[in-house]
Amino acid sequence: MSRRRVQPLVWLAFSAGGVAAAVLLPSLALLFGLAFPLGWLDPPDHQHLLAVVGHPVTFVVLLGTFVLLLVHSAHRFRYTLYDGLQIKKKRTVAVLCYGAAVVGSGATLAVLWAAA
Repeated sequence: MSRRRVQPLVWLAFSAGGVAAAVLLPSLALLFGLAFPLGWLDPPDHQHLLAVVGHPVTFVVLLGTFVLLLVHSAHRFRYTLYDGLQIKKKRTVAVLCYGAAVVGSGATLAVLWAAA
């Protein structure tokens, strides 16, 4: 029986995180970086944002999005270290990169849980 590898799942999460970054981050940067500060749009009040984040569906979607973004950045940084800097300790780099993504995911969960 052949041994199953986790690498295709990591590449799938990498791809999903890249799509999420490409779709969501420019619109959020436009809203919170330009439109709200320059007064083009009225910003939502704090209570409204807390109510939106407190909804269970929004909580799951935000957590999933941030986890995918963190996995994407960890995977990209891992292969940048391998290919760009020619670091040979592959297992150590992988543990550090994906460990940082796990820690960041835990921090995301804690922040969202506190806001909900």
